Amino acid sequence: MAASVERTPSVVVDAGAGKGGPRGQQVVEILRSAIITGEYDPGERLIEATLSTELGTSRGPVREALRQLENEGLVVSVPYRGAVVLGVSDEEVQDVLIPIRLTLERYSFAHALERMTDADFAELGKQVWLMEQAAAADDLPRLVEADLRFHDIVISSSGQTHTVQIWRTIWPRIRAYFYRYGRGKDLATVVEEHRDLLAALQTRDPALMRAQLDLHIAVSSPPSDARGKPKRSKTTTTKLPVRVTKAGT
Repeated sequence: MAASVERTPSVVVDAGAGKGGPRGQQVVEILRSAIITGEYDPGERLIEATLSTELGTSRGPVREALRQLENEGLVVSVPYRGAVVLGVSDEEVQDVLIPIRLTLERYSFAHALERMTDADFAELGKQVWLMEQAAAADDLPRLVEADLRFHDIVISSSGQTHTVQIWRTIWPRIRAYFYRYGRGKDLATVVEEHRDLLAALQTRDPALMRAQLDLHIAVSSPPSDARGKPKRSKTTTTKLPVRVTKAGT
């Protein structure tokens, strides 16, 4: 496992937020974003005292944030080490997450075919447009969120509440692997895949939809050099990607 890394993030949590309220949620969002975008390495320790100092908050919100991130599958608690970043391996993606997605989405999309309305298709079109804008700006985070939203709309339209629950439980792991596989990828191809998937859904043809869905989900592992993040200089501190200014400053 990687050793802990000293950081000086440009993030200060809003001091005016109440305990257990917005301030705690800010910490969750900051740390979640840093993990899924690769700012923290798999196996890297997240030390409460260090994070509370860097984020300008007490240890309570940090502790609660780490507990929530552990529930989301992004952090694991290791005896005598504390919270450690849990990476997404190719083995997990190929042997666990993709098979789960195929089973879950084949079932959900099939049930959604006859239930989806013109308004639902319009919302899917909006997400494709948002992906297109993100791809043009080379903005992977925005593209990932629109991608997830696209699939969430269809799964939610299926009327199968249990599949929605399962989907949203694994959502953080799906998001993490979308980021990992999206680095170095031509984002325009992601847009085209969703445009084709939307067109297949609009035909309401189960066989056509399933073929397009399988083609979209069952992807191979990207080359290691494409999914790796740039190496950090040992003399350069890494800043977290979200800035929250302190109230009154």
